[in-house]
Amino acid sequence: MCGITGFVDLSKSTTTKELDQMTEVIAHRGPDGSGTSLYPLKDALVGFGHRRLSIIDLTDSGKQPMDFEHFSICFNGEIYNYQAIKKELSLLGHHFIGHSDTEMLIHAYAEWGIACVEKFRGMFAFAILDKEKQQLILARDRAGIKPLFVYFKKDLLLFGSELKSFHSHPRFEKSLNMNAVSAFMQYGNVPTPHCIFNFCHKVKPGHYEIWDTSNLNHTEHRYWSVYDAYNKEKFTGSFDEAKQHTTTVLQDACELRMVADVPVGVFLSGGYDSACVTSLLQQNRTEKLKTFTISVPDIGLNEAPYAKDVAHHLGTDHTEITCSQSEATALIENLPFYFDEPFADSSAIPTTLVSKMAKQHVTVALSADAGDEVFAGYNRYDYLMRFGKQLNQIPSAGRKLLASTMDLIPSNAIPYLRHKYNFHNRYEKLKGLLRNPSPEQIMLSLSEQFTEKQLATIMKRPVESLATAYTSNALQEKYNSPLAYMMAIDYETYLVDDILQKVDRSTMTASLEGREPFLDHHVIEWAATLPDNFKYNKGIKKYILREIVHDFIPKKLMDRPKMGFAIPIETWLKHDFKTHVDHYLDEQRIEQQNIFKTEAIQQLKRDFYHGKNELGVKLWYILMFQMWYDRWFNN
Repeated sequence: MCGITGFVDLSKSTTTKELDQMTEVIAHRGPDGSGTSLYPLKDALVGFGHRRLSIIDLTDSGKQPMDFEHFSICFNGEIYNYQAIKKELSLLGHHFIGHSDTEMLIHAYAEWGIACVEKFRGMFAFAILDKEKQQLILARDRAGIKPLFVYFKKDLLLFGSELKSFHSHPRFEKSLNMNAVSAFMQYGNVPTPHCIFNFCHKVKPGHYEIWDTSNLNHTEHRYWSVYDAYNKEKFTGSFDEAKQHTTTVLQDACELRMVADVPVGVFLSGGYDSACVTSLLQQNRTEKLKTFTISVPDIGLNEAPYAKDVAHHLGTDHTEITCSQSEATALIENLPFYFDEPFADSSAIPTTLVSKMAKQHVTVALSADAGDEVFAGYNRYDYLMRFGKQLNQIPSAGRKLLASTMDLIPSNAIPYLRHKYNFHNRYEKLKGLLRNPSPEQIMLSLSEQFTEKQLATIMKRPVESLATAYTSNALQEKYNSPLAYMMAIDYETYLVDDILQKVDRSTMTASLEGREPFLDHHVIEWAATLPDNFKYNKGIKKYILREIVHDFIPKKLMDRPKMGFAIPIETWLKHDFKTHVDHYLDEQRIEQQNIFKTEAIQQLKRDFYHGKNELGVKLWYILMFQMWYDRWFNN
């Protein structure tokens, strides 16, 4: 795991000092070493910068940028099956100096060209310079685990793991993309391939770009899509056969991710996903796995007792990390720096906390993200399967009348339910479902915070909706079911832009490598062919995964409500962060920015503080944007 950056400059004026600055600003991604190289070409000057977090081959033979023949590479990630590919290359006559996956990768490219990505199992973002063809190749892994940003204007191309590298280049034009601001207010993140800045984009997961270094013309190519997996015939065998094969596929994915020359641990929450990963890894080991759980009792985030029970049953070397609310809130000031773009998922706070604490013990940590997207674990799938038909059976006029009535009744005025986890946010989203309960609208309503109509009331200028994977129609009619539709959309949207962005930035903040077994492409390519009722069965989410876990852990230890990394946003905004709201949403500040309608923002504040708790998440989104804006435009 590392950080990469670089440029192609047709004016040939970028200096070594500027490249060094672009590289140094992402030092947190790789504290173990730094390297830069300049490559003078006929029509351009190319620069590669690398920050190294040593995981495999801790010697200098793994140092980057790395050169072989007329190729140069800058690589971030891990190729877990690199030993098998390296053996194949050796039989073809390749000779290796060290045993890093980077060296394997550049040899693989020399042998097979960009088709080499088809062989890789892992997470990666890399840049390869082909000096003979005068081409720069930028590639990203299938799921989008590793980030890769691109800036292009006139005669300058910049690329990097994080946007902050671009700020270090004197010709980077820091121009706000207002359509992206609007999209952030909808989703709490800026959806791929878009970026918060103009002239910037994200390389799409499962894609590579080929740039001509003589004129900066480029082409984009897709080599993998989750829809390739969903648009296949479904498995017709028995549930027991499916369960056995799913176990084998998951076991293989987990074991591959234990390869490292440094200590490895596992994040264990006590839920089914992390319990599955831990069970599969501990069962055939005599040494105890290192497992980690975080709790912040002050804010009601405490899964430690459940995780402790699971760890005790499995026999792991378990560490409970307890933090205070003050430790959690102290992180928020720095999140705009590490996250580059505005980001509103409050679970970034505990994820960053557990990463920082785990780093004290290990350099690599396995996480169980994507279990929900792959095996149908989200509550919104429940809403679709349980309530979709019922909502559509209610006459349209009745549904709209009920939604309008809910507009008049604050969520905080509803007894009992107002104390339930995430009730205020769900109450707000239910209004959208009542107004339009189609599968497409259910997906959108449950994914967005501000609707387009609501955006029009707060944005000062008209904006255009960005094209995103939320509107994909790539799922073929033959294989289209409401559940498959939602899961495929989630895999290409929420997973990429929320979950994976959160995990990458949180772990890299602590210089910790996070690995994701559920995101092995063999897992989704198999799971997508399973019948819906193997994943969602009579109201039970992640049915097949649960049944696998029950083979290792008694059901009585596992059956409990899903907690998640819930942060009491409404409480924080009314107390701990009240001064932040007053400061960053100050009337004069809003007016000077000229982004939001001043009175609309003030009205939102007043409504929230006068009892409409369901507006808390909306207020949080605005606060997170304002703090990001202050960090990157005012400082």
